[in-house]
Amino acid sequence: MQSIYAMHQTSSDSMEKEEKFLFQSIENIRDLYLLMVSALVELRKAEDDFIEKSQKKHLATDAERNPNKKFVNNLVLTLLDESNPLSIAIADRRINNWQLNDDYILLLLEDIKETELYKNYMQTRTNTWEEDRDFVHALFTEVVAPNEKLYEYLEDNKLTWVDDIPVVNTLISKQLQNLTPEGRDSFSVPRLYKDIDDKDFVRDLFRKTVLNEVELAKEFIDKTPNWDTERIAEIDSIILKMAICEFLKFPSIPVKVTINEYLEIAKEYSTPKSSIFINGILDNLVKDYQAGNKLVKTGRGLM
Repeated sequence: MQSIYAMHQTSSDSMEKEEKFLFQSIENIRDLYLLMVSALVELRKAEDDFIEKSQKKHLATDAERNPNKKFVNNLVLTLLDESNPLSIAIADRRINNWQLNDDYILLLLEDIKETELYKNYMQTRTNTWEEDRDFVHALFTEVVAPNEKLYEYLEDNKLTWVDDIPVVNTLISKQLQNLTPEGRDSFSVPRLYKDIDDKDFVRDLFRKTVLNEVELAKEFIDKTPNWDTERIAEIDSIILKMAICEFLKFPSIPVKVTINEYLEIAKEYSTPKSSIFINGILDNLVKDYQAGNKLVKTGRGLM
């Protein structure tokens, strides 16, 4: 959807260029994911480095000589730091942003230490899996993810990340919440595509929507008698075209799956009333397609 919208905004007619942009944007989502998870690892390392330097001070205090290492020894942060899949993915994608911009990590660590969440957690020195997991989950969702300085950095680094941040942060939050202590490989880095068919679907949907935009638009224009084409929000128009494309050109995708998917997209990216508007049009189209035997779906329960 974003790639098609970008084509409209730039009046680009280069399918190859925009398709390349599409897949690069998907790769960037993985980089954003790795960057956000690696921030947790770097926070632990920064605190460990701070403690070590404090202990070596010539006039170190008793607290500095015998520090509370509960944060550094946090079992979840340690697991992430030692995770083979995560380390390999970070190295493969050359995610070194925090090494080059460690001031963001240090500022974030300062903010963390000022929170009641951190202060309450550090009241004891004992680490348990349940407490450590709950703490890291809360730390990420309540402090790291909404941090304004971090958001500004991400926005400046890659503008396309702005739309991806909520999705990525929600995924990481769920992973942290459900993490189990099964060794260094227990934290898995999600794949961008389930299989080659999944990647082919992305390409096919993009191509078939772009190449058939005029025909797809004609499908819903008659269903909006009180709206001329210029009054329909551009995002809504693209969403409708993509949904109709799935109806007519992807027989293996259930109708309900298509409708639910694009209603969620409308809620996320368009106006507050868009999902109601789009749902009404798609519902009427499905009825017409079924009545005219135009909707052909293969497999059981796909209608």
